[in-house]
Amino acid sequence: MDLLATLAAGAGLAGVAMLLRLISGKRLPKWLVPAGAGAGMLLFSVWNEYSWYDRVTGVLPTEVAIVSSPEDRVAYRPWTYLFPVTTRFMALDRIGMVRSADNPAIRRAEVVVVRRWHATQRVPFAFDCAGGRRAGLDGGAQLAPDGTLTGGDWLAVGSEDELLKAACREG
Repeated sequence: MDLLATLAAGAGLAGVAMLLRLISGKRLPKWLVPAGAGAGMLLFSVWNEYSWYDRVTGVLPTEVAIVSSPEDRVAYRPWTYLFPVTTRFMALDRIGMVRSADNPAIRRAEVVVVRRWHATQRVPFAFDCAGGRRAGLDGGAQLAPDGTLTGGDWLAVGSEDELLKAACREG
């Protein structure tokens, strides 16, 4: 879809350039049409790249908490050193969070990893709000209904961990 939208933006601005040439009695130079097409594609690409994060996160439910959104700076796009771009983020899905019936401080939720041009990944995690710990539930680890973790290890992250804070936040 990005490619089609980019081509449409180029065609649209090329059409505007053709119309301007026609209105001016063809006094404007011919190169204005392909330059308009190129400018349209370039402007759309830049807008699309830099607005992606805001457009995607803007439609998420309020129960989804963004915990990480690093800004990228890459050598093959040198302008990103001046104007960094966000092409990935990690969020906690609080909608499907499950609390242990025996110990409400133990919770299970999915972390959503979203990257531009990649499939979205959902990774299950267990959280111990009282103990300041979390555990990934991939690779065979399981969280029993009573809050017991089997097949994995708790990782002590402390109360300042953004993922733990999002999982343990009330309301």
